[in-house]
Amino acid sequence: MSYKKSFESAWEKIIPLGKIDEADLPFQDHQKEQTQIYYDHQKYNAVVMLPLADSSYLGILLGVKLDGTRFSDFDKITLQILLQVFSSAYESFLNQKKEKQLIFELNEKILQLNNLIDTGIEIARFENQHILFDLALERIVSLANASSALVRISDAGSDKPGKVITFPEGTTAGSITDNPYRIESSFEFNKKSYLFILSEKETRKGVAHFNELDKLLLQSIARQVKAGIENDFLLKESLEKEQIEKELRLAASIQQRIIPRELPAIEGYELAGINIPSKEVGGDYYDCIKLNDGKYALIIADVAGKGIGAALLVNTLNAALYSYLEFQLPLTEMADKLNKLIYNSSPSDKFITFFIAVLDSKNGGLDIVNAGHNPILLLRNDGNLEKIDAGGIGLGMLDFGIPYQGQNLVMNPGDRLFLYTDGIPEAMNKNEEEYSDPRMIEFFIKNSHNPTPDFIKAMVKDVNTFVDGAPQSDDITSLILKRK
Repeated sequence: MSYKKSFESAWEKIIPLGKIDEADLPFQDHQKEQTQIYYDHQKYNAVVMLPLADSSYLGILLGVKLDGTRFSDFDKITLQILLQVFSSAYESFLNQKKEKQLIFELNEKILQLNNLIDTGIEIARFENQHILFDLALERIVSLANASSALVRISDAGSDKPGKVITFPEGTTAGSITDNPYRIESSFEFNKKSYLFILSEKETRKGVAHFNELDKLLLQSIARQVKAGIENDFLLKESLEKEQIEKELRLAASIQQRIIPRELPAIEGYELAGINIPSKEVGGDYYDCIKLNDGKYALIIADVAGKGIGAALLVNTLNAALYSYLEFQLPLTEMADKLNKLIYNSSPSDKFITFFIAVLDSKNGGLDIVNAGHNPILLLRNDGNLEKIDAGGIGLGMLDFGIPYQGQNLVMNPGDRLFLYTDGIPEAMNKNEEEYSDPRMIEFFIKNSHNPTPDFIKAMVKDVNTFVDGAPQSDDITSLILKRK
């Protein structure tokens, strides 16, 4: 009997050949790649080359029978049956061998999967990124039977090498990155690039290339590290957001203190106002400050931009107003001082549109300055509408010493003065259509004869009806004064 691993390879004897001549072994010189049986051969009763299930071949040389006769038909049939039985038995042997190998590989994969799950759980526990990387490298080296590993952290898109962490500690990065037996996996997050490299798979036969399972394990560990980094980032973001929201609530509570909860009662007049910020902290401001000798200062202002910066400017304006009004400065001089103060205490993109009218409640006189604010509406009792826009630039826009211009008017009985910010005419619906100045003026003319609190409520309702659920894009602030 003889054996060869493939049709092209040489025959090897597997049992003693006895009197059979080894020179008769190269059957391929006389036979095709299939089972062949020759009878009545000069030396042998049968010459067999049996193809097996693994593409190898079994060679059999059968000499003459003990009685010197040739094979009968029965002998030939028996030999065919034995060959088929052997072929089936060999195939069964191969299947059992494969089954054992599959069971071994399956058990190995289950063990690796369990270790991978444990690694994922441990990685998720660590907030310190250095510990996170050390653990990940240690585990992937163990899971893949590697000799070493590293992670390189660099700025995304940069050619600079960045920070390198290796395992085992002390291993040089070059011995890993330049090793021909290596696999890699990488990801990017928050403008950082993370590259994992695994080097030299160790086996009983020595160093070998990594297989597909090793690549999957490395990719899985890299994904788990990415998830850990993302979770840490989101946690810090959440804490920062919570702190910002806390500060915003504090700023909002401070700002609400300068918005009057209750307006002063002015004999012979009706007064009402409202402020609805679009965010936690708004940039609109209104007030009615009681002065001496039956005088009242009516103020409305709008800071460019929203948020804490706008709120700080509103607080600055409010504090300065109370100080300057106490000294009874002329409004034009006060507006100039406010302009310089806001210009010096705010960034270049921040300014305040501002309107102030000092009312002498005894005779209805109004001393007015409009610093870049929307035209204020004065509706006379006879239906005539006047727009008040005399004044100058918004506070904090420029500091060129350009003087502000004042204006003096008189409110007669039945006249109505309407102060507002652009959050009303510029309120937008879902089709990005504005409420508009004409619609606001028309509403004012038709409804301002109602009691002032009712007018304010109706105005807000009409704006909300128009926007139809669209997000509020700007603060809504208004103040209405009516002389009885």
